[in-house]
Amino acid sequence: MTPSFQPQPEHRFTFGLWTVGNIGRDPFGEPTRKPLSSVEIVHLLADVGAYGVNFHDNDLVPIDATPAERASIVTKFKQALADTGLVVPMATTNLFTDPAFKDGAFTSNDPKVRAYALQKTMQAIDLGVELGAQIYVFWGGREGVETDAAKNPLAAMQRNREAMNFLCDYALDQGYGLKFALEPKPNEPRGDMYNATIGHMLAFIETLDHPEMVGVNPEVAHEHMAGLNFLHGVAQAWDAGKLFHIDLNDQAFGRYDQDFRFGAVNLKSAFFLVKFLEDVGYSGSRHFDAHAYRSEDLAGVKDFARGCMRTYLILKEKAAQWNADSEIQSLVAEINGDDGSTDAFKGAYSPSKAAALKAASFDRQALGARGLPYERLDQLTVEVLLGVR
Repeated sequence: MTPSFQPQPEHRFTFGLWTVGNIGRDPFGEPTRKPLSSVEIVHLLADVGAYGVNFHDNDLVPIDATPAERASIVTKFKQALADTGLVVPMATTNLFTDPAFKDGAFTSNDPKVRAYALQKTMQAIDLGVELGAQIYVFWGGREGVETDAAKNPLAAMQRNREAMNFLCDYALDQGYGLKFALEPKPNEPRGDMYNATIGHMLAFIETLDHPEMVGVNPEVAHEHMAGLNFLHGVAQAWDAGKLFHIDLNDQAFGRYDQDFRFGAVNLKSAFFLVKFLEDVGYSGSRHFDAHAYRSEDLAGVKDFARGCMRTYLILKEKAAQWNADSEIQSLVAEINGDDGSTDAFKGAYSPSKAAALKAASFDRQALGARGLPYERLDQLTVEVLLGVR
């Protein structure tokens, strides 16, 4: 492995217990790998050079664990963290696996389910904070429907808002200092899920009582499932000051949620995503929410984890090369050229500026005739990625 592509703590690469711990089960096949304990996973991640490990509450502590069993598991997990130097930047709640949540958690029609979901989440928040988490993610895996006959969507949104407001107040009351990050997904496992995209989530956040403490946790695969441009959504979240966390993986457009190794499918999309994160100075975790192919053994799982991080670092280097390439930057300057003739119209509105703009004359034919060298720019980008520049 090229030394310059070795992961370092400053890269903030993280994986979930559920990612490298994936046992290879799918809807059509039984597991192909033996389960790993949380302690084994921590040591695996330390071995491949990760910075941190994230978890759902029940990734670490089984849902039916006794208090004594919980205490023993958490103690051993803490010791593994201390032994390896890994940290826990993020935690989340599993509100989708247990049959109790078959029709949702916060949006369930059953008030007892909604109350249980709040109880479970408060307890999981306590656990996450105990282990050092500063970001708490909410993925509404069952918050949706197969038929709109089942739920009133307005009532569902209101229930979701009430739950988030309650949990924000709980975290504030406890003095936790947490940031919440909401993770959108358009479908699967439900036929249609509420707050399906980054844009939906950004709008929803502004209706909360404490929007300042709530952002988004966008995932590559989730936006690609809907055929959307992930980079554009991430840029919108960044511009809104709401990119609190990010899930990196890969996904063929229009397929089920594949959770492939980062960069495994859409390499150019991955490049522009890495370039954006590095250019704007994103300082949060680079979390890989993905899993190895079902065909892999334990060695293959390590190959998968190393591959996620190595690809990110390669693309980071390619982004720096793109930014330093004189021909590429000359094209960028040409495309964004400004002769200063419209300076008087820029900036905030004023009546005089509007009047001057209305009176201005523009050569419409010349504007339409101007060639934009996007073909050349894109080809040079491809050549950077292919290593021939």
